[in-house]
Amino acid sequence: MIGRTVSHFEIQEKLGQGGMGVVYKARDTKLNRTVALKFLPAQLSSDDTAIARFIQEAQAASALDHANICSVYEIGETDEGEVFIAMAYYDGQTLKYRLAEESFAIDRATEVATQLAKALERAHEAGIVHRDVKPANIMLTNREEVKLLDFGLAKLIGGAELTIAGSTLGTAAYMSPEQAKGEDVTGASDVWALGAVMYEMYTGSKPFAAEYDQALMYSILNEDPNPPQGVRPELPMELSEMVSRCLAKKPADRPSLEGVLTVLGGSGSLITPIPATESVPAPRSKRPMQLVIGGVLALAIAAGIWAIQIQGTGPWSRLKESASRTTRIDR
Repeated sequence: MIGRTVSHFEIQEKLGQGGMGVVYKARDTKLNRTVALKFLPAQLSSDDTAIARFIQEAQAASALDHANICSVYEIGETDEGEVFIAMAYYDGQTLKYRLAEESFAIDRATEVATQLAKALERAHEAGIVHRDVKPANIMLTNREEVKLLDFGLAKLIGGAELTIAGSTLGTAAYMSPEQAKGEDVTGASDVWALGAVMYEMYTGSKPFAAEYDQALMYSILNEDPNPPQGVRPELPMELSEMVSRCLAKKPADRPSLEGVLTVLGGSGSLITPIPATESVPAPRSKRPMQLVIGGVLALAIAAGIWAIQIQGTGPWSRLKESASRTTRIDR
């Protein structure tokens, strides 16, 4: 793939790959800028559901306009039928890499958490649940800006359900109890994952850890982690209590993102319960998959972004034919 020209993009190097994509650094020959191209893995190229989820990522991303959510430029298809997304490219490293290399000061962790919470708040306003918030999907640029990446597992409220009934998506250590059980996932699940990320930034350890996924799932479903202040005594009580509330087993017991931001901003506490049952309103009328090489991709999503309509007989056409037959895979 290196040295190949796809549409008007010259591919320069491979940045990384994960379950839902392979990412390359490329040059946009029309605008003379560096971009990141994300391709669907070859083994999934004949999977209409995987293609649909991949394209849904671009649609979810392009629906958002926020400084902490990275920008999608376009979606396209090669002559060979390979679907790709062209995204912004940023110099920086993922939070996963940073946490493995250094300890975060409380103020710094709070600033990262604030930017991340604002990104999720914007996504939820648009009716989008991220479903896979974790350090590997959070970019810290060289300017210390937070960029939320990878909406490949996002669920659009009112959109096609692309998850097989009873299955789980996400990374185990950051997966909410209801997500681990294969139940309905709402914005409260993103709040839980945000709590897990904050816990790790403040304490240097994950709230739940085990050698095997089965044991990890048991802990998430049945055990409570040590309060963050018990691990890091200098952490303010308000922050410790807020993180613990984000990790509540029941979605309704978790704070809203507005409540989280109130505590992060230092202007109050969560002594008064904040409803989270309607976290996401209906839409209105060391280093796997880190993308750390040199500069890292920041998958993002800006307003005014357009998606190319592609004609042909490749995966995009199969997807449109599949969508005409059914819009839901599960109930």
